[in-house]
Amino acid sequence: MTTSIEEEGVTSLFGLEGKRILVLGGGQGMGEATVKLLARLGCAVAVVDLQAERAERVAGEVRETGAVALPFAVDVTDDDALIATLAQVERELGPLDGMATIIGMAGWAPIAEMTLETWDADHRRNLRYFFLAAREVARGLLARQAAGSMVCVASVDGLVSAPNHAAYGAAKAGLINLVKTMAVEWSGQGIRVNCVAPGGIVTPRIPLVDAEAERRSMGLLPMQRRGTVDDIAKAAAFFLSDLSPYVTGQTLAVDGGYTATGVFGGGGKAQAKPNGVIGEERR
Repeated sequence: MTTSIEEEGVTSLFGLEGKRILVLGGGQGMGEATVKLLARLGCAVAVVDLQAERAERVAGEVRETGAVALPFAVDVTDDDALIATLAQVERELGPLDGMATIIGMAGWAPIAEMTLETWDADHRRNLRYFFLAAREVARGLLARQAAGSMVCVASVDGLVSAPNHAAYGAAKAGLINLVKTMAVEWSGQGIRVNCVAPGGIVTPRIPLVDAEAERRSMGLLPMQRRGTVDDIAKAAAFFLSDLSPYVTGQTLAVDGGYTATGVFGGGGKAQAKPNGVIGEERR
C-alpha cells in the first residue's frame, strides 16, 4: 500500500505548510516539478522563469489545485533585474522562508578552443546569479532574525571532470563550494544551504537523439536508467524541509550511482554529450 503526501499527518512531517518559497527556473523541467511538489506540501511559491509564459502556466496550474503561486519573469544574468525581482517577490508574496534555484546551461568547446565569452557566460548563468539571489534572500532573513533554507541545483559535472564543457563544470564546482561557505557563515543564524547534483535527468531540454548511444550510456550506470524531474524535486524538498534540520553545506548527488562507479571521471560521459544524448541544458 502506498501513502500519498496529502494524507493526514504525512505533509506535516515536512514542516513546509505556510512557508513562502522562491523557485528560480520554475517554468519547466526540474523547476516545474519542484514548484508543484512544494505546493502539494503546503508552500506558497513564487514561480520565477526567463519566460513569463512558462511562469504563468505553472503558477496557474498550481492555483487550480487550491495552492498559492505567483509568476515572475526575469533574466537572471541581469544583476539589477534579478535583485529588483527578488524585492518584488517579497512585496507580493511576503517575506521569504527559503529558495530553490534550478537554472543552468552549458557552452560546448574544448578548453583550447573556448572563448572568454563562453567562460563568462557559463559563470553568469550557473554561479553568479546564485550568489546574488542567495545573498539577497539571506539579507532578508538576517534582518528579520528568521531561520530559512536554500537549495541549489548544481551538477555531477561539478564533482568530476567536464571535458568539452569546462566552464560549466568549473561554475558548478564553484557553486558547490559556495554553498559550503554560505552554510558556515549563516548557520549560526539558522539559515541552511545545501545543493543537489543531478546526473542524467530526462527534461524537455535534454533530447535523446541517439538510441544506441543512450543504451550504451545507461548500461554503464548502476541503476541503468535516467533520473526524472521528480527525483530532483524530492531531493530539493528534503533540503528545504524539517526532514533535514541538522543538514547544511552538503551536496547530494542524485545520479543513479554515476559518481560512485568511478568510470566516468576521465571523460566517458562527456564523450557522449555532443550528440545531445547526455547534454545538460537546464531551466
